[in-house]
Amino acid sequence: MRWKDGRRSTNIEDRRGKRVPRGVKRGGGIGILLLALVGMYFGIDPALILNLGENIQTEQVGSQTQSAAPSAQEQQEADFVSVVLADTEDVWTGVFNEGGGTYQKPTLVLFTGAVQSACGFAQAAMGPFYCPGDQKVYIDLSFYQDLKNQLHAPGDFAQAYVVAHEIGHHVQKLLGISDKVHAMRSELSKKEYNKVSVRLELQADCFAGIWANRAHKMRQIIEPGDIEEALTAASQIGDDRLQKQSRGYVTPDSFTHGSSAQRVRWFNQGFSTGDIGSCNTFNAQSL
Repeated sequence: MRWKDGRRSTNIEDRRGKRVPRGVKRGGGIGILLLALVGMYFGIDPALILNLGENIQTEQVGSQTQSAAPSAQEQQEADFVSVVLADTEDVWTGVFNEGGGTYQKPTLVLFTGAVQSACGFAQAAMGPFYCPGDQKVYIDLSFYQDLKNQLHAPGDFAQAYVVAHEIGHHVQKLLGISDKVHAMRSELSKKEYNKVSVRLELQADCFAGIWANRAHKMRQIIEPGDIEEALTAASQIGDDRLQKQSRGYVTPDSFTHGSSAQRVRWFNQGFSTGDIGSCNTFNAQSL
């Protein structure tokens, strides 16, 4: 991916090495097990896990400090993320302008180990996430090593896809889509709400494809093999593949993000069209 000549976003909040406040909430008992499972995913709404209610308990969380300065690799990864974020800003500003609207740029927070957001306490094991409560994307850059080594999805374009997917959730927030979906939580059974959640996540994948399409038209960022990297990442984080790896069997009714094939399909949909109108997963008869 050609990125080094790109503009750097100023909407970066660097909390790496910062202390995590004491007395924050985190899941206890089964909640911790859920966090461990969700650690294989990214892009999930943290409220789905952090606000479970019955299994939430308050405990003292030891403060974290990191005295060592970021390594050269970490600095390059942070630089890379700021360029990808800038490209998403340019792409979505253009898309919103075409529709007569104004794009509100989110902030991307870099953190180490654990972080407190408007959605609650989160650990790096959860992976990158978007918090609609403060309209910020959170990422511990160590996730990129997990993406490469554990999920077998290496490459800088795969890393960019992760950011673009989370920004896709921000776009959904601005369009009022995610609020409508979250309002359904109390109205639907868990099984039915999971189905709606899948459509929300697949739309974010489609929006990531729109970013790839338009960013390439703007700056010629895509090199041979880049799209394959993104598709590999999308495939590796499908609910079916992750469930098979973690417990040896698949339960479609529990899917919250979509199967590998579905995630690949919807990223391709956005990439091939570059049109936000082509990403209406909620009206699609077949995912």
